[in-house]
Amino acid sequence: MKQQHLANWLKVIVIGMGLCGLMVFGLLMPRLIYSILSQEPEWGQGFRYTADAWTIFIWAATIPCYWVLGIVWKIADEIRADRSFTIENSLRVKRIMILALADSAFVFIVNVAFLFMNMNHPGILIASLFVCFAGVVIAVFAGCVSHLVHKAALLREENESFV
Repeated sequence: MKQQHLANWLKVIVIGMGLCGLMVFGLLMPRLIYSILSQEPEWGQGFRYTADAWTIFIWAATIPCYWVLGIVWKIADEIRADRSFTIENSLRVKRIMILALADSAFVFIVNVAFLFMNMNHPGILIASLFVCFAGVVIAVFAGCVSHLVHKAALLREENESFV
């Protein structure tokens, strides 16, 4: 696969993920929250005040995800220019790792805080642990890729110094 072709596919994936995220977290999740509250009158009355807090929390949790999409866009530009293995790309992937860990910690902390404020259900807290686990897995893979890109960049610089 050519560098330009790969870069184009990465950008298409970034755009697709951004649009899917916008639809899911911008449109579907708030509607789902309010729909659940309106369908269960006795349950919904007790938790109606939490809907806005949950909507803001969900939107805040997506900010690092869109930041990551911006970083991947920059990496795609570097791949297009045949600069895949650079120290800058290694640092970009490391930034993705940090954002994934930070977002996982944010989701966990806010879910626990909501539980203590009686704005959360233990089942939702358990489900959010899967989201946190996925974020940690992404962070671990990003850390490994960052390390490998850094090593490849150092090898490339070493080989170019001999030429």
